[in-house]
Amino acid sequence: MHALATALVLLHGVVMRGPTMPVCQVGVPCSAPAVGAVLVFSHDRRIVARVRAGERGRYAVRLRPGAYTVRLASKPRIGSGLAPRAITLRAVLSVRVNFSIDTGIR
Repeated sequence: MHALATALVLLHGVVMRGPTMPVCQVGVPCSAPAVGAVLVFSHDRRIVARVRAGERGRYAVRLRPGAYTVRLASKPRIGSGLAPRAITLRAVLSVRVNFSIDTGIR
């Protein structure tokens, strides 16, 4: 087996939440970093990793190449939750995937 195919991939990015207000305004941010949000990664229905978004919503985790479902550790009270909900990692050194949490504010 090729070494890169079994190597861990650095998955990193930012977790944002929004909208943060009922009416978004031009020039005013309508989303914010989801500091403290916990992402849960599953492969073949088994949890393989959890990672907490840190300062400015940034996260990083190392995973094997493959298909994963992603969810929040705590279910949001309102909103449609996390997007994207599924990712596929190829055998590369690193990949950036940003996640967004729909707050349900309308």
